[in-house]
Amino acid sequence: MTVYNTAADSANTSVRAFLTKVGEFYLGRSFNTSSGQGKSDWERVKNKVFQKKCAYCDEDSAKLQIEHLIMFNRKECGLHHPGNIVPICSKCNKRIRGPKGEYVNWEEQLERICKDQGEEHKFEQRRNKIRKHIKIEKYPNLSKEESHAIRVIANSLYENTKNELEKSLDLYKQLDKAFVQR
Repeated sequence: MTVYNTAADSANTSVRAFLTKVGEFYLGRSFNTSSGQGKSDWERVKNKVFQKKCAYCDEDSAKLQIEHLIMFNRKECGLHHPGNIVPICSKCNKRIRGPKGEYVNWEEQLERICKDQGEEHKFEQRRNKIRKHIKIEKYPNLSKEESHAIRVIANSLYENTKNELEKSLDLYKQLDKAFVQR
């Protein structure tokens, strides 16, 4: 639960809503993981494809969470799509940062987790399982131009949402000054 809401929070939510809609465009239907077909997809991926185990550490967990392989944000622009989600445990759901402070991609994350477990030999097997999942679920193989277009729109949406919030506050202050007697 958010303790303090900022303009960036609402902007990030707008970006995620956009990435959800783009994912649904490529999927050809809704992908709401809390109900209907989307929930069935998530349950199938979690329970059948990954056998109720974390896709990264391969440990059983009662509380598996959705991990977007390509991060679901305005920088990475990963789509909310069955081919971009895998179940992971809360321990593995902390994306590692690279030397410049940037988040690493899912393969680097997986490799680090396997290494930390002393199971480097299982990296290829786990990576291949995830790659097979991506292919079977038909995650769109976006061209550079498509990825760029999505990123441009996501960044514009982010900035516009933040600006609208500030403009709304300014408008409220003007109306308050004009109509509220103190």
